Amino acid sequence: MTNKVTLTQFIIEHQRELQNASGTFSVLLNNIATACKEISHLVNQGALVGVLGSAESENIQGEEQKKLDIITHDIMVRSLNWTGCLAGMASEEIDETISIPGQYPKGKYLVLFDPLDGSSNIDVNLTVGTIFSILRCQEGLEPTHEDFLRPGHEQVCAGFVLYGPSTMMILTTGHGVNGFTLDQEIGEFILTHPAMMIPEQTSEFAINMSNQRFWEKPVQRYVEECLQGVEGPRGKNFNMRWLASLVAEVYRILTRGGLFMYPYDFKDPTKAGRLRLMYEANPMAFIIEQAGGACSTGRERILDIKPSAIHQRVPLVLGSKAEVERVVAYHLES
Repeated sequence: MTNKVTLTQFIIEHQRELQNASGTFSVLLNNIATACKEISHLVNQGALVGVLGSAESENIQGEEQKKLDIITHDIMVRSLNWTGCLAGMASEEIDETISIPGQYPKGKYLVLFDPLDGSSNIDVNLTVGTIFSILRCQEGLEPTHEDFLRPGHEQVCAGFVLYGPSTMMILTTGHGVNGFTLDQEIGEFILTHPAMMIPEQTSEFAINMSNQRFWEKPVQRYVEECLQGVEGPRGKNFNMRWLASLVAEVYRILTRGGLFMYPYDFKDPTKAGRLRLMYEANPMAFIIEQAGGACSTGRERILDIKPSAIHQRVPLVLGSKAEVERVVAYHLES
């Protein structure tokens, strides 16, 4: 590839298009990228550096933590707390929001992140990733809990990094979606997938079929119609995928189209959904919509939800717009 455009160059060139841009946002994105390069290295090293396996602890969600869950959380905090870009942070791995140490200046952004999405896959060498969301806040002040509880349409940036056969960053700042691949030789993310758009036509869906008996009727109906194939009402055959890694599922949809569902179910009636609104659903919804897709709970647009708690869970249906609209229509009918 000639005339490689690095992530840094891409960010700076777009910054120049904005009046009164201070460069703070560019610094923040570059530091997120640096943290993700470090995480990528650890994920690739795996057992060689002793980072696999359980940490024998639970996160705030009551889920078993892997060693890398804790290590990657610490990497994100250490890489971002000193920059002067942030007023505060929030991580899926801990209960409370994270304050900026007093010796550092406070900036005008908030970052929320899932440091290692899909960590249950790490010990079997499948794709994992980091998800992040950026909000704007009042500069120089200590943010309150309420400052973080903002609907997804107020995000100024969202992205995720995939640690797979290659390391990739998918990014949106509200002006489309672009993909960058980490060139390990020079240590830079290079623009390889500009202006990503979700294919409109699809014949793939992803859902955990082991939960089928707990689904609501609209989801049962959608999946059953897909399974009937060419003889059914959809008039075509579908393939089913399930990777148990949200970052991998969303990347597949960005490149091949399709539908991903982690719908509401009755398996645990105490939970309103499986995935976290602030750390997973909101950033992925921002990316998906910017790429021409749609994202819903099945009943309402994800980006319109006013959060009630920092670790709030929601059902999630995302992907090719027509397929999401079909699932929503089935919910409305019932």
